[in-house]
Order: sequence, then C-alpha cells, then structure tokens
Amino acid sequence: MAKLFPPHGSGGASPSRRHAAQHSRQHAAINSGKKTTAFQCLGISLIASNRFVLLSKIDNSKTVFSNSMTTDEQIQNAAELLKRGELVAFPTETVYGLGANALDPIAVAKIFELKGRPKFDPLIVHIADPNQLSDLVETVPPLAAELTEKFWPGPLSIVLKKKPCVPDIVTAGLQTVAIRCPQHPVAAKIIRAADLPISAPSANKFGMVSPTTAAHVADQFGDSLHVVDGGPCKIGVESAVVSFVDSDDGSPRLLRHGGVTQEQIETVTGPIQSKIHEESQPTSPGQLSRHYSPRTRLVIAEGVAAESLCEGADRVGLICLAPANAADSFVACEVLSQQGCLREAAANLFSVMRRLDEMDLDLIVAEAVPEQDLGRAIMDRLRRAAAK
Repeated sequence: MAKLFPPHGSGGASPSRRHAAQHSRQHAAINSGKKTTAFQCLGISLIASNRFVLLSKIDNSKTVFSNSMTTDEQIQNAAELLKRGELVAFPTETVYGLGANALDPIAVAKIFELKGRPKFDPLIVHIADPNQLSDLVETVPPLAAELTEKFWPGPLSIVLKKKPCVPDIVTAGLQTVAIRCPQHPVAAKIIRAADLPISAPSANKFGMVSPTTAAHVADQFGDSLHVVDGGPCKIGVESAVVSFVDSDDGSPRLLRHGGVTQEQIETVTGPIQSKIHEESQPTSPGQLSRHYSPRTRLVIAEGVAAESLCEGADRVGLICLAPANAADSFVACEVLSQQGCLREAAANLFSVMRRLDEMDLDLIVAEAVPEQDLGRAIMDRLRRAAAK
C-alpha cells in the first residue's frame, strides 16, 4: 500500500519522534537545578518532572488551510485508490477521515474492519458540492436547505431519508443517511477527482482519540493505509449533526455537538431539541456514550478543584482551557488556549489528549469549560472520553 505523503520541506522523522527527541535535549538542559514556574500558552507544553518544569515547543500553531502541502499528483493517486475500492485517509477541517467509495459496499466494509467499528454505528457520507445532496437523499426540507446554504461547505452534517443507491452498510441498515460537504480544500479536491461520494469516519481505531494530523493517522495504522497530509485540522472536533427524520413532525433534532455550534444552528432553525445519546440504535455517528477515549483514565473537574481528583494517582496530567495556577501540582499540564478561546481550544483538544496519553500517566484530569458555543462540543468529547 502507498505510504504517508509528507508535506513539502518536512524532515524524515515523524512529528511525535521529533517532539520526543526535543524533550530529551531540553530535559538535559533544565536539570541544572533551576525551577521554572511560568505557565505557557497555546503551542507550549508544560511538563514537570522531579520538581523541574520543562517547556517545549509544539508544532500545532497552524490554523489555516495550506494547499501547497498536497500536490495534484497526490490528489489523483488518492482518487484512483478510492475508485478502485481502497481506503484513503485525508484531511478535513474537523478531523482526518478514513475514506471509501460510499456506493461500494465492499469498500465501505473495509472501513469497519480496519477501525474495528461496530456495524450498527452509521457513517457520514461526504460530497464535494452541495448540489450533489439530491443525488443521495429523497427530499431536502426547506429548513435543511437553509442550513446547507448557510453552513456548507463546513462542519455540519444533515440526516435525511436516503435513496436506494446508498448501501445499507453505510447507514447501519437505517433508511436515513448523514451527509456533509467538507470545507477543507484537499478533501474537496479528492472527492471531486474521484467523482464519488465518500464515506469517511475519523481515521482512528474505534473509540479512540480522533486524529487531527496525518502523523496521528500514521501512528495508528503505519504503512497499511494511504494517508494524504493536508496539515493540522483547523476546527479539531467533528461536525455537528442535525437530523430531519428523528421527530414525528419532521422538525430538526441536534444529534451531535460539533464544529458548527448550537447557537449558530439556531439562527436558522430557532430553538432546537437535542438527542445526543443513543446506545441501542445510533442514528448518527458520535452518539455512543463512550468514545474519543485515551488509553489513560480521564476524569473531569466540574465544580471541584482539579487537584482534589488526584488522590491515589502518582503521575497525573492536567488539561485546562487557559493558564492555571494549579500547574505545579501535576506531572504534565496542557493549556488549550492562552486567551481561553473556545475555538482555539477545540482545535487543540485531541492533540492535547494524545500527548498526555503518550506520557505513561496514571490519570488525566480535564478542567470543565463553559458550555456555550464550541464549549458544548469540547465538553461532549470530554464526557465521552471519561465514560466508563
């Protein structure tokens, strides 16, 4: 199988290996005995070890799309693989997706096999042009059309009644399908070049932390998967999902918080009811109570001090929205945004969880964030990550 295409100008080592090497050099530099207590901001990882504090630069500062990272040849190669029924991982503005031809049941089955995903959990189908929606669904209600007009391309998925051309394996046997038109230019180019709708859940093992860089995908799947590198994901959490088939009267229901916020959706729909958890028969991806989970146990500090949750654990990491005074109480601390910006925090959430998960900690404590705008999506992901 084809291997990960690195960005132009990048070195041979993966970001995670370069980061580890940098940590080793900096550990040596700070072991002179001087203790640093300043808490740093976005793009800075603070790691305390043996009473010393290590500051290291993290390469996650890019917040805009870069077309220069992916060549036309790489786009065409990816498209040809998809047309042949193979899997391709590619960037979207939310997370990296694991793509297959949505009209080919055998190709889609490979997604479930590689991820270890249960077949009762439906997939989202990605299209390159909003006008292609009518090719896959029976009808588009006026309110759904308004949402797509305002938020497509972008991080919003719409659930509607499917046409027979959409295989049952995509929808977990349901007569409905979730459709999205991604904003990322690389995703759009690949889908357009393949001239196919593409089923694409997050490109990670089922239930694990979603990938927001090509290196995250390669770390999980190695050389077994063709990965197109389009840089770090701009949004960093999955799409919001709105259904028009989960109510008797056809009114919209919010099935998942995501990159388009509830407040933004309600500017079109008015107040919207939600149906976020569904264990027995999910009608949308991301409805299972446990999901997006690191290997390390994670708990959320809601209404209590983060330090109070550390009893019985020697090596504890902290996730906080903005610089926190409690940093010295933890072996490692990750700040989501220096300014406490929820959009910045969402873009960094999964990368932060991954870095702490790689540190052989006993526990990760995540401080709660305000449940407004993208804070709803952040808390949704944290609660699912913490579920037992």
